Formats: sequence, structure tokens, C-alpha cells
Amino acid sequence: MNSKVSSPTLLEALSSDFLACKICLEQLHTPKTLPCLHTYCQDCLAQLDIGGQVRCPECREIVPVPAEGVAAFKTNFFVNGLLDLVKARAPGDVHSGKPTCALCPLVGGKSSGGPATARCLDCADDLCQACADGHRCSRQTHKHRVVDLVGYRAGWYDEEARERQASQCPQHPGEALCFLCQPCSQLLCKDCRLGPHIDHPCLPLAEAVRSRKPGLEELLAGVDSNLVELEATRVAEKEALALLREQAASVGTQVEEAAERILKSLLAQKQEVLGQLRALVEAAEEATRERLTKIERQEQVAKAAAAFARRVLSLGLEAEILSLEGAITQRLRQLQDAPWTSGPTRCVLPQLELHPGLEDKNCHLLRLIFEEPKQSPKDSGKGGAGTQGGDEAQGQGDDRTKIGKQGGAQPLTPKEGKVQNPQEDDGVFIERGNRPNKKKKCKGRGKSVSREPSPILRPNLEGSGLLPRPVFSWSFPTRMPGDKRSPRITGLCPYGPQEILVADEQNRVLKRFSLNGDYKGTVQVPEGCSPCSVAALQNAVAFSANAKLYLVSPDGEIQWRRSLSLTQSSHAVAAMPCGDRVAVSVAGHVEVYKKDGSLATRFIPGGKASRGQRALVFLTTSPQGNFVGSDWQQNSVVFCDGLGQVIWEYKGPGLHGCQPGSVSVDKKGYIFLTLREVNKVVILDPKGSLLGDFLTAYHGLEKPRVTTMVDGKYLVVSLSNGTIHVFRVRFPDS
Repeated sequence: MNSKVSSPTLLEALSSDFLACKICLEQLHTPKTLPCLHTYCQDCLAQLDIGGQVRCPECREIVPVPAEGVAAFKTNFFVNGLLDLVKARAPGDVHSGKPTCALCPLVGGKSSGGPATARCLDCADDLCQACADGHRCSRQTHKHRVVDLVGYRAGWYDEEARERQASQCPQHPGEALCFLCQPCSQLLCKDCRLGPHIDHPCLPLAEAVRSRKPGLEELLAGVDSNLVELEATRVAEKEALALLREQAASVGTQVEEAAERILKSLLAQKQEVLGQLRALVEAAEEATRERLTKIERQEQVAKAAAAFARRVLSLGLEAEILSLEGAITQRLRQLQDAPWTSGPTRCVLPQLELHPGLEDKNCHLLRLIFEEPKQSPKDSGKGGAGTQGGDEAQGQGDDRTKIGKQGGAQPLTPKEGKVQNPQEDDGVFIERGNRPNKKKKCKGRGKSVSREPSPILRPNLEGSGLLPRPVFSWSFPTRMPGDKRSPRITGLCPYGPQEILVADEQNRVLKRFSLNGDYKGTVQVPEGCSPCSVAALQNAVAFSANAKLYLVSPDGEIQWRRSLSLTQSSHAVAAMPCGDRVAVSVAGHVEVYKKDGSLATRFIPGGKASRGQRALVFLTTSPQGNFVGSDWQQNSVVFCDGLGQVIWEYKGPGLHGCQPGSVSVDKKGYIFLTLREVNKVVILDPKGSLLGDFLTAYHGLEKPRVTTMVDGKYLVVSLSNGTIHVFRVRFPDS
């Protein structure tokens, strides 16, 4: 694999989303750089400050906030320099929209300058034709580069303008930074050099960059080398999973063919073995998905840091490079020294083995055996276990495990042999292949990475028949021919029998679909509104948008609207079971409005003692009229009654360390919780106990966004790419 990465160009940096804040999605304003090298607006970071800590929205790294506040984070002068180029292309006169001369008001005493036709790259001023001619003739400015304004706005002179930019000293306005104080690691202008730093050894910026740039490039090369290893490990993980899927499909066919030849009395055993096979694949899928998520997250973090460092080194000025050197060095060393990967998991492969006692109706005729995939000659040359290791294992005893009806695992002794008396035990035997107990290490740049195999995956069959099962029903896209952008689904709700209402925030529309994907039209929203969360009432639709709660008729007529808190970026909306009231989460509390627009009740989950400690990002109601919400501040799922009394709150390990996502409740009161970061939907019973996984990546889930329950039995799941999956919830007793 070619690990060489090309350096970004200035045009790519100016035209890409590099200059956009990932929080507000607008152009960066007062950019501040976190230690992870991700840059955001200062005001946006202030909104994320919770308890003196900020969690990076991109890499999820928790960063302590300095005592002076987010303003103390390092200012990104590199981004500021690029923003200056972008802002210079904007029209100069706010009223007329046409650029005006910057010198005419200074020379002729005019209130405004004439139309500009040129630009001085050294002064960064727009000039009219007369001032441009005089600029070229002046003794002080005759060496300045004056270019055509139209060409400058078109980007023809971006590279040249970038070279002529100079970072200004914050202590002495108008003075360019030109020295680096070595003991203080501080950038200085000429006046600073003659001040407190007069006795300190200082270097010109160009010389300082030449001496320090190789060290940064070496660290960057080390991270690039680790990225290559991550890519190879990711490919190996996918190949191992594909092999497991292929083998599992083959064994499934064998199970079906064998089951057709046996008596009807053994059909129950057939289903049991197929359940084990599915459990094996699901367990492997889940474990592999978790490792892939970790690998992709590490890869994304390393790529982002490397891209930022590469941009700074290739496009930054000397002062900018030296200003960011410390942060870049610390981050690259941190990434280079991090334990990147432990190598791909060696999954066991199932095999079908027929029991010799076919005439005995009480014995299991089908069973699964597991063995490790055969090693290629390349792998065996690296110390893998061969036939000798197998002989040693046989000499040490039978390395197998028996899985009984209760799902418990007991080791078999050599005396037990392969088959026990079927009258005494009808457990299923699962054979393990021999595992090599050796370690391989691959030397990376600066740190060795362990290649010890991960533990072999085994299915967990305990309680597998008690959970409700998803039955795939339909899948359809939500992008329509009139959409100008890719859909971003932020809200779902049932809308009549076998129909849903979809809030597409990106295209500013409420779309109607049947459960099988038929497009039914739209519900009109006020112009300029981007619907976020939506709920259907009797002959009306409620939705939140732009810090307001709207109630509109089916034809789009506004019945009323209420202003909500501006401190919250989105407000979750849920319809009450009676159909004539709507609930909305507002700054940690819940407000319930009647259909006529009057406030019915308002409460804080947990009472006044919880004031300021709740942040319900997602909200829904149960058929009994209770509220279920995802609390991002407490990182929990909270269940409370109509008066705000908390009945239970779940904070268990079933959240996998993720922030709880969208919640839906079926007709029996079971709660379906979305965990977007791990591509899961898990189930909680009505008492708040975690039952297990309902949907995983095995069911086609990829970054699930919001869910809703239709008719109490259809779970509708929207994905980040605008696709909707519909699953029927089937319980074992149904």
C-alpha cells in the first residue's frame, strides 16, 4: 500500500469545509484549536462547556477547559490567515454591494470611496483606478503588488496574496511578527525584541522553522505509518467476517438439508442448532462491529490530526507554524505512542457433525463444531500452530466445551469423551480448535504494536428465546425528485393508519409516507422553517423549528406558535396518547400544551432538585401517558409520570458509554432505545431493566438517527443517509 499522502493545496483549503465550524456549520469566527487539533468557534465551544470540560464533537475526546475559559484555548492563526483571504473576496460596500476604494476617504475627505478596480496585495486594500496608478508611483509603495480586482476575486492571486500575508503582533498593532524567542518560545515583533526579550537568544522566523520543521515531519511520518497499519487491520477484519458469513451460510444449508431427512420429532432440535448458528454470527458481527468502530474512530482521529499538521506545514507561514508547533507536536506524539491495534480476531468457524445414534429420538442429531481457519503458508512461517501443536493438544487432553440447555459451559475431561449418554444429558457439544499461544509484534515508527490474537468469539445463548425478535418488513429512501439536498431526518411520528410523517430538516419539509414506502405528499410548513421534531395530534401536526413550537392544520395553516428557549439547539416534541395535547422539552424541563395553545402543565423530571441537571434531547410518551426521555446531561434514560415524578432511570452498561438516542414505546410498554454511535437499538422492559439488543449492524443499521412506533407493533428506523427501515416487533408468545 502506498502510504505517501499528497499535501493539500491552498485552493482546496479555501474551497473545502476546512474553514467551517462543525458545530454551527457556519464559517469559523474567532477560531480556537483544541489539543486534539480540531478547530471550532469560540462561542460554539463555550456552549459545550459543561463542568469545566469540553467533549470534542468529532473525536469525542474530553478536554479540560482552562480557568480563564474557552478563550484561553490556542487561537488558530493559520485558519485566521485563510479566513482573511476568503473575507477579502466579499463585496466591500455593504449598501451597494460593490467594492469601493479604501484610500479615497483618507486622501480626498470623501465619505465613501469610488468604485474599486484593483487591489494591493501588500496593503490588502481595494483601490480605484486613480489611487492604483498613484500607488504604483509612490516611493513607499512602488514595489507593492497591485493586481486586477476581478482576477483577485476569482482566486487568480490567492497563492501570491498568501505569501505576502504577515501575522500581526497582538501587543504592537501594525508590526509584523518576525522573531522567535527560544527560551520563551514566543513570537516577537521588532518592538518586542527590544523590550523584555533583548537579552534572550532569538531566531528569525525562517531559520526557526527550518530547524523545527524536520521534527514535525518525522512525527507526521510516524502517524502515516500507523495509518497504514490501521488500514491493513481494518481490511483483515472485514475479510475474516466475510469468511465467517460464507461458512455460516454453507453450514446453514447443510443444517436444512440434514433436517429434511430426519423425523418430525427432531424439528425442535433443528431450530435449536440453527439458533446457535445465528447466535454465533450475531456475536461475531457485534464484536467485529465494535472493533471496526474503534479502528475507524482511531483512523479518523489520526487522519484529521495528520491533515491539519500537513496543512499547517505546507500552507502556514513561519509564525503560524511556530505558534502551533507545540500543540501539533504533543498531538502527533500522543497519536504515535497510542496502542493502535491488537490485530484481527481469529473467529472460529462452525462445522456440521451428525450424531451416530440416529435411531435414538432423544439424542441431538445435529450439532455444531468450531475450528480455526487454516493458516496460509505466509502465516505458518510466522510461528502459527501447525500439526505439532495439534498433537500436543491431544496429549494434554480434549480441549472442548459442552453447552447444555441452561447455556452454561462445563469443560469436558478426557474420560467424558465425545458423546455422553443421551438419556443423561442432551447438551450440544461445541469443539474448539487449538489456539497458538504465541505473540507477534510489528515494529512501528517509534513504538511496537502488539499483534497478539484477540479472544476467539463464542455465542452466548442464554435467554435467546425470550426477547422480541425483529421481522424485516420494508425499506425505502426518502429523497424525492424535488429535493435540492440529501435528506436529514430529524423527526418521525405515526400519521394515520399505516402511515408516517417525516421531518426533513435539510429540505425544510414534512413528508408523508406509507409504511411500505409510498409517497403521500407533504404537510406545508411556514416559509423559512426547518422542522426538527414532529408529532401528530387529532387533525393537526405539531413540530419544533427555530426555537419555536408550531401547530398547523393538515393543509399547513398555522393555528398557533409558541417561543421556546434559545439556549437549546433542538426541542423534542411528543404527542400525548389522548391526541389533544403535545409535550416539548425546553431547557431541562417539559411543557405540555393543549390543542388550543394554552399551557396545561410544566414540570422538571425529578422535581426542583433536578433544576439545571437535565437535558432531554429525545422525548416520547407511553400508551399509559408516562414520559420517556434521553437525558444527555445525566447520560441516562429517564421514565417519569405525568407530574414529573421519576419512576426509574437507567444508566447501566447497556449504553456502551454512548449518549442515549431516540426512544420509542410499543403497545406493551417496552422501550426501544437507539444507540447511534454503536449502530444498535436495545430494549428496556417497562420496569427499566435492559433486556438486550433488538437491532444491530447485522440488520442493516448504519448510523440510525430517529425512530417511532406505528400501531404499537411496527418500529420505524431512519438512517443518516435518509433511508427508512421498518421492522415488525414479534414476541415469542405471539
